[in-house]
Amino acid sequence: MPLNIVLALLMVYFLIPFWWLIVNSSKSSAGLFGGTSALWFADDINYIPNLIDLFTYGGGIYARWLANSALYAIAGGVGATVLAVLAGYGFAKYSFAGRRLSFAILLGAVMVPTTALVIPTFVLFAQVGWTNTIWAVIFPTLLNPFGVYLMNVYARDAVPDELLDAARVDGAGEFRSFLVVALPLLRPAIVTVLLLSVVASWNNYFLPLVMLSDNRLFPVTVGIGLWQSTASTYGAAGGQSLWSIIVLGSLVSVIPLIIAFLGLQKYWRGGLAIGSLK
Repeated sequence: MPLNIVLALLMVYFLIPFWWLIVNSSKSSAGLFGGTSALWFADDINYIPNLIDLFTYGGGIYARWLANSALYAIAGGVGATVLAVLAGYGFAKYSFAGRRLSFAILLGAVMVPTTALVIPTFVLFAQVGWTNTIWAVIFPTLLNPFGVYLMNVYARDAVPDELLDAARVDGAGEFRSFLVVALPLLRPAIVTVLLLSVVASWNNYFLPLVMLSDNRLFPVTVGIGLWQSTASTYGAAGGQSLWSIIVLGSLVSVIPLIIAFLGLQKYWRGGLAIGSLK
C-alpha cells in the first residue's frame, strides 16, 4: 500500500504539467492572465480559435516547424537506431582487434553531455559549410552511444550463441543469421532505442539553436522558444498576444510523441514475448 501511494503521487506529479497545458490551451490571452485558476478551464473554451491562430500566425510557420521536427526526429531517430543495432550487435557477438578499447571509449562517450559537444560540432560543420542546413541537425543525432551500449547489453543475453551457431551450420551467412535469428529477438531493445532516439531528436533544442539561423529550418522547440522570447520582450507581435498560441503550440508538439509511443507499444510487448522464448 505505501508503494501504491508513492506511485500515485508520482503519477500526479508528472501529469500536472500536461494537465496545465490542456487547460490553458483552451484560454484566450486575456484568460491566461485574467486571474482564473491555472488548473481549470475558463468560462470560454477557445481551442478552435487558438488552433486557427496557431497555424495561421506568421504565414503558417508553425506547420513548417512541425514538419522540420518530424524530419529531424525520423531521420535522426531511425538512423541512430540502425547504427546502434549494428554496432551493439557487433560488440556483443564478434571478437575483433581493439574491441575492449573501442567499447571503453564508447562508455566514456556516454558520460559526455551532448550540449558540451555542440560548439565543437558547430566549428567542424562551419569549416565544411554545413551550418544552417538540415544536415547540421541530423548528422550529430545519428551517434547514440547509450543506444549502442543498450543494444550490446541486450544482444549479449537475448541472442544465444547456440542459435547463431545452428544457423551457420544450416548454411546461413552472417547477414542472414542477423536478419532471421537475431533481429526478432532484439525487437524490445530496438523499439526502446528508437523511442529514446526519436524523443531526443524531437526535443533537441540547443543543437538546432546554435546550428540554424533561418527560421524556416527551425524545429518546433526552437520556434516556440523564439515566440516566447518575442512575447517576453514585446508582449505582443503585430497587436496579437503570443502567449495563447505558445501554450497551445507546446501541447500540439507533445501529441506526436504520444502517438509514437502508443503506436510502438504493441511491438514492444510483442518483442518481449518473443525474447522470452527458449
